[in-house]
Amino acid sequence: MSGYDLADIKRRLTGAVSALKNDLASLRTGRASTNILDPIEVDAYGSKMPLAQVATVSAPEARMLSVQVWDRGMVHAVEKAIRESPLGLNPQSEGQVIRIRMPELNEQRRKEMVKAAHKYAEAARVAARHVRRDAMDVLKKLEKDGDMSEDEAARNSTDVQKALDAIITEIDGLLVHKEKEIMQV
Repeated sequence: MSGYDLADIKRRLTGAVSALKNDLASLRTGRASTNILDPIEVDAYGSKMPLAQVATVSAPEARMLSVQVWDRGMVHAVEKAIRESPLGLNPQSEGQVIRIRMPELNEQRRKEMVKAAHKYAEAARVAARHVRRDAMDVLKKLEKDGDMSEDEAARNSTDVQKALDAIITEIDGLLVHKEKEIMQV
């Protein structure tokens, strides 16, 4: 039965969910999330470095981020990188700590973010369906080549479909949760 591995199929399906979680985490809501600063790179020591390699980011309040810069000489560079990022944030430094107040989102911006969340979820569903299609192709080939009985192939395709259905349900749940989070005023 070489070629068909339900555990590997489930792992690949879970990969689609992991990618969706990362995409959704990058969407800014009115609430402060440390993930929002993940894409920011700082000019540090002659090269571009991820913010996480020069500072610790925390969310001490619901609408505030705190960036603790490890090297005092890097505070200005970190502040500049945050200010010049496309996130529209206005950092304020106090010694080695940079505070970022998260601005309120207007209704139009919230709706744009919900649309983006729907696009991310649809991309995850498509990726999951591709995994199912690949698995079904393998099952058909195994059955055609005589390496698997018709009943066994049917049973396995049912297992693949159940795994896909569970992942689609999880994707839909993540989308609903993110939508509520974005639309909360």
